[in-house]
Amino acid sequence: MIETIYIESGLQDHPRAQSLLQRYSTARVIPCEHYGEVFNPSSQNFRLQKLKPALIIANKQNQLVLPSPDAYGIGMSHNYYFSHMLNCLYDCRYCFLQGMFASANYVWFVNYEDFAQAIHHTTEQHENESVAFYSGYDCDSLALESLTGFAGYFLNIFRNLPNAWLELRTKSPYTKQLLREEPFSNCVVAYSFTPDPINRAIEYKVPANEARIKSMQTVQQHGWSIGLRFDPLIYCDNYKTLYSQLFKTLFAAIDSNAVHSVSLGPFRLPERYMRKLKKLYPDEKLLACNFPVNKRMASYPEHLEHEMMVFVKTELLNYISADKLYPCVN
Repeated sequence: MIETIYIESGLQDHPRAQSLLQRYSTARVIPCEHYGEVFNPSSQNFRLQKLKPALIIANKQNQLVLPSPDAYGIGMSHNYYFSHMLNCLYDCRYCFLQGMFASANYVWFVNYEDFAQAIHHTTEQHENESVAFYSGYDCDSLALESLTGFAGYFLNIFRNLPNAWLELRTKSPYTKQLLREEPFSNCVVAYSFTPDPINRAIEYKVPANEARIKSMQTVQQHGWSIGLRFDPLIYCDNYKTLYSQLFKTLFAAIDSNAVHSVSLGPFRLPERYMRKLKKLYPDEKLLACNFPVNKRMASYPEHLEHEMMVFVKTELLNYISADKLYPCVN
């Protein structure tokens, strides 16, 4: 899967780096001083790199834990995110990462202990208050677990932090590490979904909904709290029928009473990201619309966004109580 590995100087002997290099012993290994030398140049061909992304092994030095964007939350008093990776295995046409990053290569930060220290420090700042940490903001939390061992490490950190919550947000059917672990209450395994036709049309490389629903079922039956994420909502002529059927299928497969939270949000992108995505994918129907821009954010027309949010919220309340529903709208 990985043919080229860049590695920052000083990390050649890091145990996680060593383990990966041994696993991909035939890969071309290229040293670099800092991951930004490879990741940040603006002249890169994102679409070409996406076909065979390289892996960059790096050390995250600053801003290991950051405040989450406004309206990003599932009921905790304080919300933060942290990213052990940059970029995603999957290739969803609406993904903001393709507008934000110049490179499609993966960056893997191996200094987990520093992240753990920052998480401990942040939690101590909010003693006796609930604090959420979202790990799926700049990457998928579980899609590359077999490579990174991320969940295997951080589940044991949060297991011992009773006022800190970990959200593992994913589109992956991966379950192995979760089934090895004893579940604990302050971790939410959150699954992102769109209706089947939308998944097949614009969520390239994302496994089919059926496979992921089976995995979600297994994870919930093992004892983990699960969440459902419908963000962004994607419009099409028959979106009401499609989302209604999706909810019917999902809630028939799981115990809705044991769902921790459900969040939803409209399709929005910073205007500059939208311009970049349109250049990357000029033939993509989703991006061909003339999206209105408000406060530098491109989105569906306000009346359509409102209609979709109201419809989806109303449908979801047929399955869950209102206190579990978290609309993500600024």
